[in-house]
Amino acid sequence: MPAPSDNLEAVLPVNLVLIGFMGSGKSSIGRLLATKLGFHLLDTDALVVESAGMQITDIFEWKGEEGFREYETKALTCLVDRKVRGAVVATGGGIVTREANLPLLHELGFVVQLTASEEVIFERVSRNKARPLLHTPNPRETISELLARRSPLYEAAADYTLDTSIKSHAQAAEEIIAEARRRYPTPL
Repeated sequence: MPAPSDNLEAVLPVNLVLIGFMGSGKSSIGRLLATKLGFHLLDTDALVVESAGMQITDIFEWKGEEGFREYETKALTCLVDRKVRGAVVATGGGIVTREANLPLLHELGFVVQLTASEEVIFERVSRNKARPLLHTPNPRETISELLARRSPLYEAAADYTLDTSIKSHAQAAEEIIAEARRRYPTPL
């Protein structure tokens, strides 16, 4: 793992937590942030798969969305209980739909909401057939409905919001780091 540049660990919060709708860039930007900061990347979807011993599509099939959300809450609780430090935590798009998750997200660190326009999200997610919530007759309409329901939840949970619609991953990562530095200045 690379060493943090400019002693970033000393000025940034314990962790950066990325929330937002599927296709907003949480995993891709999270990987880049982790590399730039010398942090670990922790993906709640990967933690759920590991804990459940099955893929997300199988969890949805066997336990439904509510069962999947329960696994997400357990993953967040585990991270908080382990007092994880020096991590970029990329979360699943629906993690904010459970009220119990909101304080857990904030206990983990600086909560950054990544957004993108509905058109950009559709373009990004339509390439991935492994998204159980989009196995509907009209995925575009499903995206629109989910965005309408979840957007206020993301906004309420976020410490900072960044639109990734026309930004490169590198630009987005630099803006997040700059905002974290602004909010968590180097102590004198």
